[in-house]
Amino acid sequence: QVQLVESGGGLVQSGGSLKLSCKLSGFTLEPYAIGWLRQAPGKEHEGAACIISGDRTTHYADSVEGRFTISRDVKNMVYLQMNNLEPEDTAVYFCATDLHRPAGPHSGSYYRGPTRFDIWGQGTQVTVSS
Repeated sequence: QVQLVESGGGLVQSGGSLKLSCKLSGFTLEPYAIGWLRQAPGKEHEGAACIISGDRTTHYADSVEGRFTISRDVKNMVYLQMNNLEPEDTAVYFCATDLHRPAGPHSGSYYRGPTRFDIWGQGTQVTVSS
């Protein structure tokens, strides 16, 4: 059974850090893209970061560039290190993948938005207090 399970969310003060984890089961990281997406209260889903198997590149939304880092291990874990958190980062964070197509080289721009991902985890809440 294909599953993505997020963990690591919580409450943190502005300027603090959190590290989210996403455990994958039922499929392997290669050759797919994995994204971290988020939904703030009253807003639509947006892409935060993604990692592309084809060329091992990482891509970030402008709002998190320089503060968030997406990484993976060799097996079935993907992480999102979030530093210098701001109240605007408060959201439910999801990891997601697209199993319909391999994420080949130079496909980073294809996976910038949430609509490219068709299998999502249940999400983990991140709350940043001011």
